[in-house]
Amino acid sequence: QVQVVESGGGLVQAGGSLRLSCAASGRTFSSVGVGWFRQAPGKEREFVASIRWSGGTTYYADSVKGRFTISRDNAKNTVYLQMYDLKPEDTAVYYCAVTRLRPTDRPNEYDYWGQGTQVTVSS
Repeated sequence: QVQVVESGGGLVQAGGSLRLSCAASGRTFSSVGVGWFRQAPGKEREFVASIRWSGGTTYYADSVKGRFTISRDNAKNTVYLQMYDLKPEDTAVYYCAVTRLRPTDRPNEYDYWGQGTQVTVSS
């Protein structure tokens, strides 16, 4: 089992920045990568970004490319999502998930999920 805990959400004005953290514990050696997803009220969960533990290959949704940066600290089993130039449409609950496969943009390919952290961007 792998436990996943997100932190760092909050309320920010449009144009502001936030950094989310995702700490993984337990049998983390079985995981290949981590993804961030988000879900706004009334909408489906959507992919934001992903990263592989080994090599650090990253992948971003077009909607966040150039504004968000995903990174990892392997020693701490922690993945970060640095968000710049936030927009009201970025408002959502942000989830971190761990996969034993190559990270993709498909939620059903992730094995362990955190509880989520709320990000609210005011206009």
